[in-house]
Amino acid sequence: MGTDDLYPAGRLAEAQRAAAAAGLDALLLTPGSDLRYLTGYDAREGERLTCLVLPAEGEPTLIVPVLERPDAEAAPGTGYRIVDHADGADPWPLVRAALPGPVRAVGLADRMWAQQVLALRDVLPGAAQRLASDVLREMRIRKSPAEVAALAEAGAAIDAVHRRMAEWLRPGRTEREVAADLAAAIRAAGHATVDFVIVAAGPNGASPHHGVSDRPIGVGEPVVVDIGGTMPSGYRSDCTRTYVAGGPAPAEFVHYYEVLWEAQRAAVAAVAPGVTAEALDAVARDVITAAGFGDAFLHRTGHGIGLDGHEEPYVVTGNPRPLEAGMAFSVEPGIYLAGRHGARIEDIVVCTTDGGQRLNTTPTELIAL
Repeated sequence: MGTDDLYPAGRLAEAQRAAAAAGLDALLLTPGSDLRYLTGYDAREGERLTCLVLPAEGEPTLIVPVLERPDAEAAPGTGYRIVDHADGADPWPLVRAALPGPVRAVGLADRMWAQQVLALRDVLPGAAQRLASDVLREMRIRKSPAEVAALAEAGAAIDAVHRRMAEWLRPGRTEREVAADLAAAIRAAGHATVDFVIVAAGPNGASPHHGVSDRPIGVGEPVVVDIGGTMPSGYRSDCTRTYVAGGPAPAEFVHYYEVLWEAQRAAVAAVAPGVTAEALDAVARDVITAAGFGDAFLHRTGHGIGLDGHEEPYVVTGNPRPLEAGMAFSVEPGIYLAGRHGARIEDIVVCTTDGGQRLNTTPTELIAL
């Protein structure tokens, strides 16, 4: 998989056509996933302005601090010129100079700093500001074969960490100690960065976003391990498994884990083009609700994944969007009993032309260590 496959030459022109069709005169993208998607440049976020100026018609311009120009020039994307600015110089006139003609409306990076949004109001007075994601969402929501391959590479890397869990997770060790080993293993498996490590044992497992603590893991306690990182390609991994270490799990936990396993398996099997995101959420939720644990399923069934860890499509009640081939998302129902324990099973799944493909391939049954 080459960078030419991940960042094809026609992508900038496609984005320009989409901006024009949306009634925007330009997209203005500061560091983040949209900028990387269009240029391959993993730009630093900071007070020095980096901004891709993508007019609906005309030559795209990447404005960068002079000290970061070498990094920008090394990015795999093509089809834009690079203009730099020196420390202390006002970079905002460069934005205006890169925009031909009148500017009535622009699309801004969703996570652009407020300082930059306000500065753009000064340099482009009268220009309506909208979200660039209104344009780029439709490009990014369906992954290309190269993007699916990058996500599969990420999935295999995080699976390799889960397969080694017995090396680190055992009674008496603290969640934080286990998490430190996991973070090192995530990097060793090929990730460029560690995005998150959740090790949630016993009652901490009832908090979906617990993180870690200095609490030792008890004998026979269920432990939710949710880990993910970013590969050198920029594409993300995210996988959750639930373990029991050093002894038998509580009987009530074993019972509802079976319910959860059935719910997650049913939802993965239900992935297909035309199935709506909310209908897929209902597949998992209905199984859990029928077993009496509906109130303990505290979150949506899934989120899209790609250059962002969370992106469209969201598999949640109220989202009527039909799934399409190329959409990639998590399927991760959970059951959480406050003060006792919890469980979650998460795979990344890609919608194919006739079903779904799991990108995480380790077993989803309860894992005894």
